[in-house]
Amino acid sequence: MNKAAKIMGISFPKFTMDQCLQILSDVAGRKKTELFHVVTGNPEIVMSCQHDDELRGIIDRAGLITADGIGIVMISRMRGGDLPERVTGCDLLIKLLETGDREKWSFYFLGADEPTSLKAAEVIARKHPNVSIAGRHHGFFKEEEEAKIVEEINAAAPDFLIVALGAPYAERWIHKYRNSLNAKIAIGVGGSLDTIAGKVKRAPEIWRKIHLEWLFRLIKQPSRWRRQLILPRFAVRALFYREKS
Repeated sequence: MNKAAKIMGISFPKFTMDQCLQILSDVAGRKKTELFHVVTGNPEIVMSCQHDDELRGIIDRAGLITADGIGIVMISRMRGGDLPERVTGCDLLIKLLETGDREKWSFYFLGADEPTSLKAAEVIARKHPNVSIAGRHHGFFKEEEEAKIVEEINAAAPDFLIVALGAPYAERWIHKYRNSLNAKIAIGVGGSLDTIAGKVKRAPEIWRKIHLEWLFRLIKQPSRWRRQLILPRFAVRALFYREKS
């Protein structure tokens, strides 16, 4: 059985991207029972779980947690956890779309602004013609509109519900409706639709290979500096965190 690496009390299974894809392929191929919630766990989520019991409960209940960020992987290795690689929301979504093109999976996309949502759907339809785009809705909705969105998702009955509302809001939203959503798998993917639509440029592959994607994003979006202050705080706290047995 695959063991997990603990980061500040959160258990990250030691799965590679290929293993995660296999797990999700198996779930997508089964008859729906309950919603399978995938959390792409980044340092921000891990830090929030330290003082937010509700979020911690959501994460603990997830069907799968992936290591979204090199910081998670590096801390794991420094503490002997040895996570094999990072599995980010963006990379996972891209791989799922590639696999979905072969398997003819259906997707519902929730998130981003309306022009970005529309553009992302157009790009996906062009690159992956065998993927069924069961529906989409922008992420700038009011609470009173949520019931209608859930109805629309349920009518579409997608294999994958892709929620691009940002962490940890996406995780809370999925959990809020997990017992009424007619989808097999729900995944929070951060700003991945912005990347697919071309609104945000992703770091070149060489930057990703040397684990400096975060720096590339900071250079391109200097306004992110406040958000990225959490990274050194996470590194220090996680490195010296005393895990409970």
